[in-house]
This record gives sequence, C-alpha cells and structure tokens, in this order.
Amino acid sequence: MSQDTARRVFRIEAQAIQDLLARLDASFDRAVELLFKCQGRVVVTGMGKSGLIGRKIAATFASTGTPSLFLHPAEAVHGDLGMLVREDALLAISYGGDTEEIVLLLETVKRLGIPLATMTGNPRSTLAQSSDVVLDISVKEEACSLNLAPTASTTAALAMGDALAIALLDKRGFKEDDFALLHPGGNLGKRLRRVESLMHAGDDLPRVTPATLVPDVIYEISRKKLGVAAVVENGGKLIGIITDGDLRRLMLKRKNEALSLTAADCMSCNPVTIGKDELAATALRLMEQRRITAVLVVDDAQIVLGVVHLHDLWTLQLF
Repeated sequence: MSQDTARRVFRIEAQAIQDLLARLDASFDRAVELLFKCQGRVVVTGMGKSGLIGRKIAATFASTGTPSLFLHPAEAVHGDLGMLVREDALLAISYGGDTEEIVLLLETVKRLGIPLATMTGNPRSTLAQSSDVVLDISVKEEACSLNLAPTASTTAALAMGDALAIALLDKRGFKEDDFALLHPGGNLGKRLRRVESLMHAGDDLPRVTPATLVPDVIYEISRKKLGVAAVVENGGKLIGIITDGDLRRLMLKRKNEALSLTAADCMSCNPVTIGKDELAATALRLMEQRRITAVLVVDDAQIVLGVVHLHDLWTLQLF
C-alpha cells in the first residue's frame, strides 16, 4: 500500500514538471533577462512552504554565479525591508498569488523601482497583476491525498527555480573555475581543488639535470617517493622525465652500462604536464587517459613548479 502511494505521488509530481515544459514560453526568457540585468542581488521571497522552496532557489542562485538572498516577507514588513535596495530584483513565490505578507511588500518594491518576477499558480492574482513578468507554476492536483498540502506545487516551483538558475548560469558563461571559487568545502570542494594545492613542490619535488648519473637519479626518485623525477635545465626548465618504469627497462636492456649513463640517456622528452590552476578532477582525468601515476606541473615558460601524484587524488576520494 505504501509503495502504491509513493508511485502515485511520483506520477503526480512528474506530471507537474511535465506540464511546466508544455507551458514554457517567452515569459521565461523575459524572467531570465530581468534577473540577468540585475545590478544588485536577486532577492527571493515566499511564505510558508513557498518560502522554504525560495530559500533553496536563492541558495542555488548564489552558488551558480547570481548574487542572491532570501527575504522572509513577514520579517520584511517588521524591519527587514531595509535589505532591499534599488539595484535589486525581486523573485516572489506565491501559489495563490495573494499572500498578504508579500502583497504588503509591493508598495516598497514599486517605490524603489525594483523589477518583480512572480512564480504563481494564479496568473490573475494581485501579485501577478503587479509583476513585470509572471511564471505560471500551476498544477492540476497536489500529490497530497487530500489535495491540500503543497506537494506537486512546491515541486513545480523548485523545478522552475532550478531552470532559472541554470539558464542564468549559461547566460553568464559560468564555468568550472567559477564554481570552484564558490564551493571550497565538502566533497564538491574536494573535486574542485586546484592542482597547486596538491602538488609536491620545493624540496619535495624530485628533479635532476641531464648530466645526473643514473645512480643519483635512482637515489632522487627513491628519496622523494613519487616514482618520477623531472629532468630540468638551468632555471628549472623542463626537458624530460624519468620514471621507475624507465629505470627498470633501462636495467633490463642495458644492464652492463646502465649505472654509467646519465639522465639525458634514459629520459622521456615529451612528458605530460598540467598547469597549477587546473582542477584536481582535470588532473585525475589526464592520468586516467594517459595511464600514468604522476603529472608534472609547469608554468607558461615550462618551468617545473611541482608534481601531483595519483595518491594525492586518492586522498580526496575522487574515485
């Protein structure tokens, strides 16, 4: 029985979103343009369950490049209206469109000349009639068996808010690098860590010169415990790389003379490199594609800055 109830809820809420798709029109484009042109913050407001959805939408805006905050309408009329400034835009969420606490905000919104976009299930409501653009989030029925509790309607509002946020993200050209700056914590923050914060640099960077003898190369690789050594010229410019595998193959093929050779005799001349500002996830993808366990970090002049190892990425649990 409970599973039957869940299936019915899923069907109703899925249909609510499907109906939004069928109603999508130029109003959505106007809403995106209104919010995109905002020079201040996109202030989201809503009461009750709509307010809870509004908080999530504001958080999604803020995390995807659109400065935003949530304004509780009841708190607003008791002093928090000072949070609104002329440069802001207001996104109001009210299914009925006549929520008293939000309607009370209209005088201040109009006086300040703040553009107003409304998400509502009643396009003929007071709030809708006072708005610059209206997004219809009406649903045929709530998933509640009594058809009372906001369920399908809040799902539709949340989906519309997500659509606005992602449309604004695309319009702003918001990229992974921008996302990384706003998400330094948690698992997402780990995926967006920069190579510079993970690489082994300074005295921890294994490096040799072209003239370094193989025994000293072995010592440097063993001492730094990263399985590789960068081969650099004066000034630290990269000219090659030597790996554990290179040394093993050298010993097998030229064992009688291997220890008298130099780094220049056994290095690979076109090592895989990455920039210090690249993301940890990019480094991982590069290692997987090239089937290697370490990648050298260089600047634009090919000066070696460090090395990032697969083990460093394991610690971030990117796998």
